Amino acid sequence: MTLLPLAEVKARTYKERDSWWTVLLVDPLAARITRRVARMRALTPNRITMIAFTIGLLAAACFALAEPGWLLLGALLYHLSFTLDCVDGKVARLNGTGSIFGAWLDYILDRVRIVACAAALMGGQYAVTHNVTYLVVGFVVIFLDMFRALMVMEVAKIHRDLSTQLDPAAAKADDGRVPLTELTDEKGKNVFFRVRRQLRSSRIRPHLFGGIELQMAAFIVAPAFAAFIDGAIIWIVLAAAALTVLFELAVIYMIYRATQVADGRGGVAATLAPQQARPADDLVEH
Repeated sequence: MTLLPLAEVKARTYKERDSWWTVLLVDPLAARITRRVARMRALTPNRITMIAFTIGLLAAACFALAEPGWLLLGALLYHLSFTLDCVDGKVARLNGTGSIFGAWLDYILDRVRIVACAAALMGGQYAVTHNVTYLVVGFVVIFLDMFRALMVMEVAKIHRDLSTQLDPAAAKADDGRVPLTELTDEKGKNVFFRVRRQLRSSRIRPHLFGGIELQMAAFIVAPAFAAFIDGAIIWIVLAAAALTVLFELAVIYMIYRATQVADGRGGVAATLAPQQARPADDLVEH
């Protein structure tokens, strides 16, 4: 198979909007890897998923050793694991080889990798320091990841329900969904909405701190800093958890406002045009 131009790989595999970490620090490398491995038919998306998962477990093993050098190596391996976890989806989109089972496998192994790395990182630190705070922080990471996973599914369902109520025709066309942000401020005069438009032009979704950013803070930034600063893991992860909760509360508020509009109490439902219905991927992860 001919090696595709990088620009074509990007056009066919990049999501319309994604997390800032993925856009800035993962996609540039993932696109180049995808360009190469897409020609290797033996490397199916599911096999790439398994390779990424295995590297994630190696990162967990490094975290468990709790030594500075191992923490740094674990952080590098986790970033590689996450990058390959993005490559599997890009290869599937590029070659048209995606499957329902593959999406399920990727989702489940992501959850297992996070639990394994959280347990290894915080358990390793507890074994060295006997500070129970590490165990509490590990529980917080796992809980928030599971909460985020549930939120993504429920918000997607709400988008579908709202689209059906506001514009059934658009909801059926191209899986169109009215974004929550369209329902909460139709005029776009709020500062948030101006920033949102600017971020969208760079493919960065305005939900700046979610599950991906929490992972990166816990398993890349925190162990890297911990290799040089004692106790850095606790403060970095807690700060990341606080930001995650803050942005989740913002999503919950938008859901509340959007459902009010859909019930006819916000005065916006009647003004939404059919062409405004489009995939709502700027607030939640996929």
